[in-house]
Amino acid sequence: MFLRKKLDKQISKSDIFSLALGAIIGWGAFVLPGDLFLSQIGLQNTIIGMSLGALIMIIIEKNYGFMLSKHAVAGGEYAFTYYSFGRHHALICAWFLGLAYISIVPLNATALSLIAKSMFPGLLEKGFLYSIAGYKVYIGEILVASLALVLFAYFNIKGVKIASALQKVMTMFLVGIVFLLLFMVLNNPEIGNSNISTYLGFSKLSIPKILKILTIAPFAYVGFDCIPQAAEELDFSPKKASKLAMLSIIVGCLIYIMLNIITAFAFTQEMILSSKIDWATGDAVELLLGKIGLYSLGISLLMAIVAGINGFYMAASRILFALSRAGAINSWFSELDKKTKTPKNATLFVMAVSLITPWFGRSVLLWVVNMASIGAVIGYLYTSIAAYKLAKKENDKTIKVTGLLGAIFSTSFCVLLLFPGLRTSLTMPSYIALIAWAILGIVFYRKQAKGYKDMKKETLDKLILNKDSKKLKNVG
Repeated sequence: MFLRKKLDKQISKSDIFSLALGAIIGWGAFVLPGDLFLSQIGLQNTIIGMSLGALIMIIIEKNYGFMLSKHAVAGGEYAFTYYSFGRHHALICAWFLGLAYISIVPLNATALSLIAKSMFPGLLEKGFLYSIAGYKVYIGEILVASLALVLFAYFNIKGVKIASALQKVMTMFLVGIVFLLLFMVLNNPEIGNSNISTYLGFSKLSIPKILKILTIAPFAYVGFDCIPQAAEELDFSPKKASKLAMLSIIVGCLIYIMLNIITAFAFTQEMILSSKIDWATGDAVELLLGKIGLYSLGISLLMAIVAGINGFYMAASRILFALSRAGAINSWFSELDKKTKTPKNATLFVMAVSLITPWFGRSVLLWVVNMASIGAVIGYLYTSIAAYKLAKKENDKTIKVTGLLGAIFSTSFCVLLLFPGLRTSLTMPSYIALIAWAILGIVFYRKQAKGYKDMKKETLDKLILNKDSKKLKNVG
């Protein structure tokens, strides 16, 4: 007889909403207006692309909500995939999804240096070590990123309540400041429309550019799928969690659009491309609203970064916990803190891996993260097909449609990212990282997962889904 470890139900509605939204809005929302959206895509194409991307994510989330209502357990997509396709597919899904979640933690931590470079030039550029792929690595930046990683690992281990309370405060500041800044820009009579008007007009519309934005949607909105990872800890109905996930996608889309509008009021596309603008959105806010506006934006960016660290710590540790509980990886990962009942060892592992990555610089880390976006898409694909299969069995016409659409969209994302030669495809370093991770997964499966492969289905049903096989009607 075995003892199934379980997590306590401690997460409220406001907790889960702030978890999802804080994970969605990371450093990219503040940096991409200058680096990609306005400089290469244009305001109209960005708004259309991000809105369509949000709509697609809401359709995919419908599938998540449907599966979550059936299996509200830690692991999310891992459990959904196991139910519909069995243990082997479940492990493939979790292998790539786990990498996506884990890699985003240090990506957010290293983004702290972006704030310092823009607001306090030279502050962290102390103790130059070396350059990797054109990125200069400084000990000052590594120390700050490491401090953030250790601090939020501590908060997560000390309990869901502490981590969730911090997430709510950070998300409130993040959203509130962006809304306030846009309100101030729109209501300032001294700010004209001459710059933003250059982005408008039918001739500015471009389907290829809109498609380019759509390809980053899985990465831009990754975060709503953190909710299924924490499903076992919800103290309310999973159906309500699904509605909150949709709301987080909508608010996240608005934040992306608002930051682009603010930037467009200050700079034309030509200005961004021709002048030496390090941080277009930051420079725009300073130009329009002064230093107070810039510092306010800096606080909002800081909240976005640390909320992302916190949110993906929770998501990554839960999927590792679920894998360990099922016997797919070492039982060490499913050890819980004696007082707080949180996945202590899984959190420590995420922290340890994350502490290594800043030493390689952001360029190398971005290769991994770009590749890891495939992991999020794989999660979307498996969940959508699983929802379709179950909906077909239960004759749920709505979910049959969203499941099929979700599978089509997810497959399209995969093609756009993986097919060589397309503008949207991965770079060669990201392809290499993807192949290396896949090979590592095959080696791991053959060498380390023997117990998992040989385990009785009845045992796995209980460990993964917390259900009796006799009462469970699998569709796979």
